[in-house]
Amino acid sequence: MESTASQRAALVIATLAAFITPFMSSAVNIALPAIGSEFAIDAVLLNWISTAFILASAMSLVPMGRLADMRGRKRVFMIGMAVYTAASIAGPCVSTAHALIICRVVQGIGGAMTFGTGMPILISVFPPKSRGRVLGINVAAVYLGLSMGPFLGGLITHYLGWRFIFLATVPLGIAILILVPIYLKGEWAEARGERFDLAGSVVYAAGLAALIYGFSRLPSAEGTVLSLSGAVALFVFYRMELAAESPVMNMALFRDNTVFAMSNLAALINYSATFASGFLLSLYLQYIKAMPPENAGMILVSQPVVMALLSPIAGNLSDRIEPRIVASVGMALTTLGLSLFMLLDMGTPLGIIIAGLAVIGLGLALFSSPNTNAVMSSVESRHYGIASGTLGTMRQTGQMLSMGIAMLIFAMVMGRIPITPEHYGQFITSARIAFAIFTALCFAGIFMSLARGRVR
Repeated sequence: MESTASQRAALVIATLAAFITPFMSSAVNIALPAIGSEFAIDAVLLNWISTAFILASAMSLVPMGRLADMRGRKRVFMIGMAVYTAASIAGPCVSTAHALIICRVVQGIGGAMTFGTGMPILISVFPPKSRGRVLGINVAAVYLGLSMGPFLGGLITHYLGWRFIFLATVPLGIAILILVPIYLKGEWAEARGERFDLAGSVVYAAGLAALIYGFSRLPSAEGTVLSLSGAVALFVFYRMELAAESPVMNMALFRDNTVFAMSNLAALINYSATFASGFLLSLYLQYIKAMPPENAGMILVSQPVVMALLSPIAGNLSDRIEPRIVASVGMALTTLGLSLFMLLDMGTPLGIIIAGLAVIGLGLALFSSPNTNAVMSSVESRHYGIASGTLGTMRQTGQMLSMGIAMLIFAMVMGRIPITPEHYGQFITSARIAFAIFTALCFAGIFMSLARGRVR
């Protein structure tokens, strides 16, 4: 067991790292109208400034988690933080939307290396009885980043310009790079000596990229072909991994471990149902309600503030109560919150929006920490990186699917046109359809969460 000092150091470093990525993502989301105005781009390309990060991260999480189990979690964590910080420095220097998207791809790869290793490092240094508590703190840091992102991102965009959002995380990234070698002693690589499945990793990344990118291009013929090609590639990957001596993703975890499989499926559904709500409401508040970015950010912050405050409590609960019970209650509350936005219109009171966001925040707090605890407690230590990477992939894939659903609805209802006053009615219709789909998804997720079985 690690010393108390090492545990504290790991918690501080992992918590700081867990804050950076969601802060950047939510801050960039609030700045999207300003970015779109500067580069004169349509809503679909504007969406890619957010989704490029998610796609790159989703492609990288499982391979990087496996690499960390083999070569050392601290080493991969450090490299990832360096890559992420370098991309954040490059972001303000771009002159085109496409260059900004490339920066977001690089950030996504670096983010995957840190996200896929920070949680396994925590699990490696803390005893099982404290697992829910420390994971709750870690999840709270994620939600604190989500909370501060819209608020500070709005202020930065208004007073300094959107480019300074990228520079905001650079000091934290540098601080982490200094703290890790000084305070985080030792290395964790329980799968050291095993072979890295490069072929499987390439097929996996290509298949996932084709599936998600293709989904974002639906209903075009290109989108259909890419989505089907991605699905075929992922089936090929599944067959490859069953036969591989040292697979990048151990399929037995899904086949033989009900808790692991159902907890990951519940996470996929949860993020698919909730992520795009912030994107849609950010656009709603700034376009329909004519709010400046900083005011819209203050409204949107109500959801992640609730999440940040209650996640440690939910994590503690999952150390004493079966995680599936706490997480399933959370999924039910999230369903209720999403359903409030099915009736969104031009005159929806801000109080209703804040109340809906707060209920969603409460539901996500009760779901995320216990669900994470269930996933990480269901595997052996040599699979911590894969488990964390798989859960992260479910999160990122769910986020991409959520944005893909929103963009598909936009494409079908509005077409590739800017959001202008004459098209506000079409935007409202698109948002209502999206929230109806998200509510149905989340309702189905309640039963997936209950079906996972007992952890203890």
